[in-house]
Amino acid sequence: MAATVEVCHVACCANRAGPGVVSWGRGGLLAFGSCRSVILYNPQKRKVVGTLNGHTERVNCVQWIHRNDGSYEAQLISGGSDKLLIIWETRNEELVNCIRLEGHTESICALDAIYLSNESPSEASVLVASAASDSTVRIWSKQRTEVPVLACGADDCKIHVYVQQAGQFQKTLLLHGHEDWIRGVEWAIFDEDLFLASCAQDCLIRIWKMHQTSSLLVEIQDDNAVRLKENIFTVKKNSGSDASFSVLLDSVLAGHENWVYAIHWQPSFFKDGRMEQPMRLLSASMDKTVILWAPDDESGVWLEQVRVGEVGGNTLGFFDCHFSPDGSMILAHAFHGALHLWKQTSANKREWAPEVMISGHFSGVQDVKWDPEGEFIITVGSDQTTRIFAPWKRENEAEVSWHEMARPQIHGYDMQCLAMIGRFQFVSGADEKVLRVFTAPKNFMENFSSISGISLDKLFSGQMIELPEGATVPALGLSNKAVFQAEGMAIETSEEEKKLSRVSSQYHENYFQPCSLTEPPTEDHLLQNMLWPETQKLYGHGYEIFCVACNNAKTVIASACKASKKEHAAVILWSTMTWKQLQRLPFHSLTVTQISFSPNDKFLLAVSRDRKWSVWKCEDTGPPEPEPAFSLFAYTNQNTALHSRIIWSCDWTPDSKYFITGSRDKKVIIWGECCSVEEEKENGAGVIQHCSSILDVGDSVTALSSSHVLAPDGSYIIAVGTESGKIQVYKWKPSDKNLPLSDWTKCVETDNSQSHTLVVKELCWRKCTGKAGQEAAESSKWLQLASCGADHSVKIFNINRDGL
Repeated sequence: MAATVEVCHVACCANRAGPGVVSWGRGGLLAFGSCRSVILYNPQKRKVVGTLNGHTERVNCVQWIHRNDGSYEAQLISGGSDKLLIIWETRNEELVNCIRLEGHTESICALDAIYLSNESPSEASVLVASAASDSTVRIWSKQRTEVPVLACGADDCKIHVYVQQAGQFQKTLLLHGHEDWIRGVEWAIFDEDLFLASCAQDCLIRIWKMHQTSSLLVEIQDDNAVRLKENIFTVKKNSGSDASFSVLLDSVLAGHENWVYAIHWQPSFFKDGRMEQPMRLLSASMDKTVILWAPDDESGVWLEQVRVGEVGGNTLGFFDCHFSPDGSMILAHAFHGALHLWKQTSANKREWAPEVMISGHFSGVQDVKWDPEGEFIITVGSDQTTRIFAPWKRENEAEVSWHEMARPQIHGYDMQCLAMIGRFQFVSGADEKVLRVFTAPKNFMENFSSISGISLDKLFSGQMIELPEGATVPALGLSNKAVFQAEGMAIETSEEEKKLSRVSSQYHENYFQPCSLTEPPTEDHLLQNMLWPETQKLYGHGYEIFCVACNNAKTVIASACKASKKEHAAVILWSTMTWKQLQRLPFHSLTVTQISFSPNDKFLLAVSRDRKWSVWKCEDTGPPEPEPAFSLFAYTNQNTALHSRIIWSCDWTPDSKYFITGSRDKKVIIWGECCSVEEEKENGAGVIQHCSSILDVGDSVTALSSSHVLAPDGSYIIAVGTESGKIQVYKWKPSDKNLPLSDWTKCVETDNSQSHTLVVKELCWRKCTGKAGQEAAESSKWLQLASCGADHSVKIFNINRDGL
């Protein structure tokens, strides 16, 4: 039986690329660009169902190509900063990279596509229009088209209307009115009339009506009179006859208080043998609101029907908005990539309730760890946030879905690393000189218990009373401050703090409000009600923190910072009992890239940019000195240094016998038993030889993790992450001394859709067998591996242990 790998969960968000990076298909699937990938998300299943990898730079725009008969789409088009358009086509129920359109010389920033007939997608020709930063609009088609009209919004505050004449698109009209950059335009057909909606940075929405006219209007010749002039243009049909069209400004919608970034008509649908277009319009603005507009039944005047949006948090409004195919849900794409979803309540059509939605980091994810019990993962990223993802267990459903449960830290510096100190306590490091320690508050524990189905007694027995209710961040502060009052919003402040508050009254402070949740939190809750109190700060490093680790007994923390000199490259040890510095371990001359304690806590391993590794032994100390002391035990020298480039990653085998190193030189090496070295060692540091053949994985090794569970044949299971984004799983077993070194066995490798599209930053195995939240009789069959990458994504893989 071959080993299999399946994607259990993908956490990600939409790119901050402006409007057009999200599209909702009639089949119910949401497609959006996330870093270099196009993500297919099913809002009903609340799960990523596909990842399309083909672009080599950021995806800026995505669109399902809507079929004229209202049936489900079979093609999707995407454009990116790699100057490339890709048409994805459904084959065997999967979207595949079908056609690549090259021609633009700069990043593609907008696109649209239509079918030119009612034929099946395989027979009908697609007409594509794309705009790029090279200041061109390009038209792509296999055949001549039937006089389509193209509208382009520009930074000259005008709408440029093009019509195809003699096989070429020619500018026929300029629509004036907006007073700032135009951000969105979209056509809709109502009866026999064509409507164009436009929005701009002047905070206004304009609706233009286009209809065929029989004769040109005659201008009033009196110079003193007010001139009323329709915008008229004439096109030549394929039959050779001329047709004149009139364009009038129908309505101006003023309701937003900031730039309007996107407008979309409610999707048309097939009814009684014809396509019907509902007269409803959705707009998204930087004022943090989305407005649903519709004409009044009696007067016909366009009025605001519904307004939804973000509340609180350090956010900057919305890039885009969409209706669901049936118009019962509203989606909004926020500036920081978050996707919001609201659903119309059946009781009151004017009430829209927030729904659970996919979420994730909006920049590179630097580190990921499982909690000691294997119930959730915690991540940190360059988007300056720490996030917790866990399975949501619902009654009468066998499968669980993973969701973001908390955002314990929203920081002012890019996050780099973290380590779990306990089940609900962690330490994190960022691009600052301080390590920060966080402990879960009572409100999180209660909500986590409710959502995960794990009882509070099992989670944190006997200590709930001592916990604060939640946390909040003071104005102009970086530290999460504990809130103990369950009912109060504000925290009692000193006179000095009150003076500072008055001076900085222009800075809004977000206060914690306890909430009782039965399902994963929405983005609004995550932004301001899911913080963990900061309980300690650890000072001692001279530069930005780069890596951190905690021993298995949860008594010692080891950390290192960026360094170009030996004095700053020392590893610092901290006590979790006193939170004081225990020891400095100087050896390396450049940045220590990763630190790892052996599972039995007897050894500490460090690897560095200086291409060396060092092993430190924990010395037994007597009662007067209860804290552990480490001494240099072994290290690489000129004779044993097998790595020729930066060593990025390291780990220990679960029995603490061997350790593993991975380097930019594409090599993975396992080094000999520390216990045998201990016996041979006399004076000074010992020498540890490699005991595996040198494994060349074909790409720079950036992450390593050894499973705590062995393969059925007793081999060690080792996951390797590479610079290209691929993850490979190997088995390794010490070989017989008399036999050739054929000790590595490659078991499985992620395919193109499963891999990251950029560097794999960290890998972490779940310590026990089974799927989190789904413990069952066959739990020993599965292993779970968490990964994070520079492509903004966090992934959890299920790997069949029986096939290893």
